[in-house]
Amino acid sequence: MAGLIISGLLALGAVVLLFMVIRIVPQRQVYVVERLGKYQTSLEAGMHFLMPFIDRVAYKHSLKEIVRDVPRQSCITKDNIEVSIDGVMYLQVVDPKAASYGVDDYVMAAQQLAQTTLRSVIGKIDLDKTFEERGEINMEVVEAVDEAAQPWGVKVLRYEVADINLPVSIKDAMEKQVRAERERRAVVAESEGERQAAINRSEGDRQAAINRSEGEKQEMINISEGEKMKQINEAEGRAQQIELVALATAKGLNMVARAVREDGGEQAVSLRIAEQYVAAFEKVAKESTTMLLPNGLSDIGGAVAGLQKVLKTVDKTPA
Repeated sequence: MAGLIISGLLALGAVVLLFMVIRIVPQRQVYVVERLGKYQTSLEAGMHFLMPFIDRVAYKHSLKEIVRDVPRQSCITKDNIEVSIDGVMYLQVVDPKAASYGVDDYVMAAQQLAQTTLRSVIGKIDLDKTFEERGEINMEVVEAVDEAAQPWGVKVLRYEVADINLPVSIKDAMEKQVRAERERRAVVAESEGERQAAINRSEGDRQAAINRSEGEKQEMINISEGEKMKQINEAEGRAQQIELVALATAKGLNMVARAVREDGGEQAVSLRIAEQYVAAFEKVAKESTTMLLPNGLSDIGGAVAGLQKVLKTVDKTPA
């Protein structure tokens, strides 16, 4: 029985010793080993053997990104407005030895440093800029904390401002400002629309007036062209009429002249002249109560003889 107990104790001791000697490090983790209280080595992923009772795993670090909330804090902007801001910080251990011995708690140290840096950055800008320049604020916090965390074996990858809370009075003032700006934009947009409409109307009226004047101008040109063509046509018609009358007169005179040269023509002409002479004086006597008579009115034969002499002279004139 005693031998069985001793065997069991020896087996238990062997198992304990085995656990003290063998260390299996998971992926993306690092174990920091101390020998007799002094840093010995850093164990990466895999199986490792330690010296029992001399070596011990003092620290365990994860090489994955560490996400930590930066507690909410009050900050004063450049224009003396108090705002409450919280954020999120992303860390990663790059030197397990420095992370073990550089600072007692690198996560807490990075959070505190991020808070102080954020207060300093917010104090340099106005309230409106805190909403417009979040990217620059994040970059400044990352640069400051990362530079300070290098001796700790930690790299600050990113910092993001999560939320910015304003006092109620400031929120009301900003809402009023936003409403006023929207109303101003609406008024400006309406006035721009009215101005554009007025411009369009004036352009339309101007174009309509131009079109009317062009139409009237063209109408006057057409009328003048029509009057011109009418006058030309009338002139040509009168000229043709005169020419036809002249031709007819000349033809008639020619026929009279030929008739005079025939036998008995002179007597017929004399009789015709005497008839027309008497008819003319008869017409004058009917149309007027007062009449002036030529001296030789009783000598009708002499007058006819004079006209016959004229006809003979004309007949003898070469054509």
